[in-house]
Amino acid sequence: MPFLALQGVSKGFGPPQRRTDVLRDVNLSLEKGEFVAIVGFSGSGKTTLLNLIAGLTRPDSGGVTLNDLEITSPGPDRGVVFQNYSLLPWLTVTENIRLAVDQAFPNWSAARKEQHVEQHIRKVNLLPARDRKPAQLSGGMRQRVSLARALAMDPQILLLDEPLGALDALTRATLQDEISRIWQENQKTVVLITNDPDEGIYLADRIIPLTAGPNATLGPSIRVAIPRPRDRRTLNHDPQFKAIRRQVFDFMLSSRSENRVAITRKLILPDIEPEDLEQARYPQGRRTPLRRHEIKRETVEMP
Repeated sequence: MPFLALQGVSKGFGPPQRRTDVLRDVNLSLEKGEFVAIVGFSGSGKTTLLNLIAGLTRPDSGGVTLNDLEITSPGPDRGVVFQNYSLLPWLTVTENIRLAVDQAFPNWSAARKEQHVEQHIRKVNLLPARDRKPAQLSGGMRQRVSLARALAMDPQILLLDEPLGALDALTRATLQDEISRIWQENQKTVVLITNDPDEGIYLADRIIPLTAGPNATLGPSIRVAIPRPRDRRTLNHDPQFKAIRRQVFDFMLSSRSENRVAITRKLILPDIEPEDLEQARYPQGRRTPLRRHEIKRETVEMP
């Protein structure tokens, strides 16, 4: 029995007459402790897929189970790291993380909670900033807080919704290394949503491309057998990395070309003539374009 399973999941949005089918017949199985990356184009339904696993939305058909229990609502067994950080701006780093700990472990003593929060602040290297509020932090530091908050809940599965998409290249590379290090220490089950195939290959055990939407579905699962820890300086020269990267890109590009739809529309041009700037101004001092039906043609005979 897989640890996480999606079976025949489909999801759409909108009223019946203008319904958009985002995901169609999605099947996915994860084992406990596995790191899986799902990569796809923007707008293909990656976040919708993650929301289904998180319990933030329900599928129209099919089912989602975690540890053989159906997911019907959000819960502390699933920690989510959002792209936009989702931190409370009036709370400090410590208070944002403690809020999650209070909800996940209400019966713990205050001392145990304090120790647990500090342990996770240290894990993401933010002890010097523990008393700062989000407005006093950089984007990379805010995402570290969001990651620490999710890990502090000790979830069964960690869901990463393009957590590094808004960061600059150098900060993104640094946090990729942090996520890799933390995963190797905790061995949590992780689902990473990303639009960067290189990021997915660098971090994950498996990478699964998502077809272009609408009606997106998962493509073939590709095993990443590159030994850990992975060195990004040598990764680009690794034959296996190149082969996986080519396979992912080929599948994604072919799915996009297959989903192209030709639309024929009749365009009605406006009944207006462009303004002739070489002509003198109108008596009222205005230059305005004329509509075709307003143009009067006259024939003048000269003696």
